[in-house]
Amino acid sequence: MKDIDTVNMSADDWDEQNFPRPDTNEFDRVVERAISRRGFLGGVLAFGSGAAAMGTGLLSGTSAEAQAATNRFPFTPIDIQTDFDVHLPEGYSWHTMMRWGDPLFSDATGYDVNAGGGPVEGSDRVFGENTDGMETFSLNGRTILAINSEYTNRGTNLPADQEGVPANAGDVRKLQNLQGVTVVEVAEGETGWSIVTDSPYNRRIHHNTPMQITGPAAGHDLLKTAADPTGTQSLGTMNNCGSGRTPWGTYLTCEENFNGYFGSTAEAQDQKPNALVDGYARYGIGTDGWGYDYHKWDARFDTAQNPNEPHRAGWVVEIDPTDPESTPVKHTGLGRFKHENAEVVLAADGRVVVYMGDDERGEFMYKFVSNGAYAPGGPTEGLLDDGTLYVAKFNDDQTGEWLPLTPETTGMDSEAEIRIFARKAGSAVGATTMDRPEWISVNPHAVEGYCCLTNNRNRGVKPNAGGDATPVGGPNPREVNHYGQIVRWQPHGDDHAAETFDWDLYVMAGNPTVHDDAYAGSSNITPGNMFNSPDGMAFDSSGLVWIQTDGDYDNEGDFEGMGNNQMLVGDPVTGEIARFMTGPYGCEVTGLCWSNDRRTMFVGIQHPGGSWPDGEGLPRSSVIAVKRDDNAVLG
Repeated sequence: MKDIDTVNMSADDWDEQNFPRPDTNEFDRVVERAISRRGFLGGVLAFGSGAAAMGTGLLSGTSAEAQAATNRFPFTPIDIQTDFDVHLPEGYSWHTMMRWGDPLFSDATGYDVNAGGGPVEGSDRVFGENTDGMETFSLNGRTILAINSEYTNRGTNLPADQEGVPANAGDVRKLQNLQGVTVVEVAEGETGWSIVTDSPYNRRIHHNTPMQITGPAAGHDLLKTAADPTGTQSLGTMNNCGSGRTPWGTYLTCEENFNGYFGSTAEAQDQKPNALVDGYARYGIGTDGWGYDYHKWDARFDTAQNPNEPHRAGWVVEIDPTDPESTPVKHTGLGRFKHENAEVVLAADGRVVVYMGDDERGEFMYKFVSNGAYAPGGPTEGLLDDGTLYVAKFNDDQTGEWLPLTPETTGMDSEAEIRIFARKAGSAVGATTMDRPEWISVNPHAVEGYCCLTNNRNRGVKPNAGGDATPVGGPNPREVNHYGQIVRWQPHGDDHAAETFDWDLYVMAGNPTVHDDAYAGSSNITPGNMFNSPDGMAFDSSGLVWIQTDGDYDNEGDFEGMGNNQMLVGDPVTGEIARFMTGPYGCEVTGLCWSNDRRTMFVGIQHPGGSWPDGEGLPRSSVIAVKRDDNAVLG
């Protein structure tokens, strides 16, 4: 049996254990700018939304109550919490809309997650585990949600005596079924929002669902397998983290830590360890997966038998939630890496722009710009594949460039290989190594984008997986960054297709009660709104930005006074930030969308502690519905 600590190890820690970065402080570039609140932060440019200077007019105080609500925040900010419940401001209420294991169809009503995580039978007919990114869709008055299920808690999905380790192919199939995407119709009744059981739109898209592969890499030899010699048909989408939606009404689900599902049954050859396939190390693919053990029971995940299968994961997948018979599409035009989310916006001339982050320490931010323009009601084929993939370079003078990834700029052989090994392409052109780019969101009322850089304990200490330096500077201004920040950029010419931009930091998370230097955070961080590790992010229709956290919740040391993970709301104009919600102890708050009438906010609670939300039995990741008590518009 594996040690239980391996079962509970995070994806980031697993990557570092299996692919350790060199311990070094030697870098080719040395950033000379002094980093301090009066130096770097005091001179940060503010733009786009009308702010004159970051921090201007911000509220201060020793508690959330000391922060008076402004006209932009129609609530009184709340204090931190450390219990096993959800808390909201006065005048707001919540209820659980759906939980891991809730049936989508009447033939799964007996599914019981408390019985060893539930049986194999029916595990593809219930709401998946560990909810993450999600989006709302409307069709003929119906409300349809598409919701990611990022991963499974193996220790609770398998019998206790197995310590989270699959013992047979059935165990693996159950884990595969409970991940992926849930498409579900919901409706609001007298007791609140709930699943419409047996809706014709309900379906589960999991690790064995047929997919189509399109774009520059489709049909390339690196994507061909014995089961699919064409390299254009695959099975499954996995580790679905953030999301996005297209202007034409489809859902984008993003494959993040896919590397942990693959391993090898042939660990040695001629008494020597098997050499890794070219590109495996950069993407963290080794001989033993992240505890799932798929490779021992499902040959598709055994790289000794199928060395190209990992190349078929790590993409953005498009799903039509209104057509249950449609086949999901993996768009290779958007590049292969650990996708967080996919924020889609239109350029000034109608071309489709997709912003994306690669969520690993020291990896990059990307942008895709289509060659064709979107026209409402017109054809959309090729809009997410036929175009140019760019990677971001942030300069210390607060300007930046989107560097095109082409055979000429990267020295790589083809567009297909650039997309398959996008990380290698980004390194070749000198992209800026970032502090784990998480969700990206675009302001609906200003031509500007925001990206959560959640944290990076390796900043200024170790290079990334490709050997690229991670010096302190630019949008990553703190060594051993365990608080995170949000970078903001304004495309030149107010055009998201532009190849140059200006940037600033909207906020640097920190703790002003513990530190009096850069680790205290930027001037819009106060003792009443502290947080760490910004992760999820979305703008509402009024232009406020909602920020969700996935960080340290022990409420001790550097994190004293921060409490449980939370959801805050920010004003891009003033820089003001206020705490709106706290989640139960142990959880990540992740995934956010609104009902079509904007009167309900759907929020995801992933891996909660205790026995939330039921008060007994296993803790269950869930989606909650948040409303104002007066049923007024919320966002």
